[in-house]
Amino acid sequence: MSSHLTYSERARYCISTTGQRLLLLLDNKKTNLALSADVTKADELLVLADTLGPEICIFKTHIDIIQDFTPALTSELHKLARKHQFLLFEDRKFADIGNTVKHQYEDGIYRIAEWADIINAHSLPGPSVVKGLAESGRKYNRGLLLINELSSAKNLIDEKYQQQTLAMAEPYADFVIGFITQHAVSSDPHWINMTPGIKFHEKGDTLDQQYISPEQAILEKNTDIIIVGRGIYGADQPLSAAKEYREAGWSAYKQRTSHKKLASTV
Repeated sequence: MSSHLTYSERARYCISTTGQRLLLLLDNKKTNLALSADVTKADELLVLADTLGPEICIFKTHIDIIQDFTPALTSELHKLARKHQFLLFEDRKFADIGNTVKHQYEDGIYRIAEWADIINAHSLPGPSVVKGLAESGRKYNRGLLLINELSSAKNLIDEKYQQQTLAMAEPYADFVIGFITQHAVSSDPHWINMTPGIKFHEKGDTLDQQYISPEQAILEKNTDIIIVGRGIYGADQPLSAAKEYREAGWSAYKQRTSHKKLASTV
């Protein structure tokens, strides 16, 4: 099972340089925690990145909800990413024809391709959405995640859609690094599976979000990176909360990979 390999072992199977870089970062930094920083002020975003940066592997943004956005913000985020060794993930969820998403990615006021290491997209438009994003992303050595599952209740994604999403990713393995998903999509070790909707002690919110624990994601669902938002930035002490989620996610990963070591000694 690829899930029993370490992140560093799996990096050897990656065609994507972004995928390799991320998998190596996970083991080197000893964290599989991604922060979903869904705040609306630039200063808040930068404070979270600087304060929680040492605990995370990925800092996930929704750049279009920042009320006081300027290009200086992404420049500062890039500096903090280098300082604390995390990747920037813009949660844009592209979902249009190839020509349109290419411009949304590279142009406009956000110029996402210039600063975001990772982006994501719905596979609903078909292969053109990947092809259009790849034309820009490959120039910057970026990575794409395809959305295989959502954490919201009653979403319309079914098993056939998931199979088609995987098939769509395979010809673009130099650019597509994995999936946003609630379970491991494939046993191929180069695919990175990231799971949103992670929160301790809660099952959901009033807007149909569904939560699972870090242990459920890593051990039961065999995913690789836990994405936590309100459970951290909405906590009374965000840094303490980040440390707690980091420890839970990393402990679950170590437990999972220890199975391989035990088997090899039998």
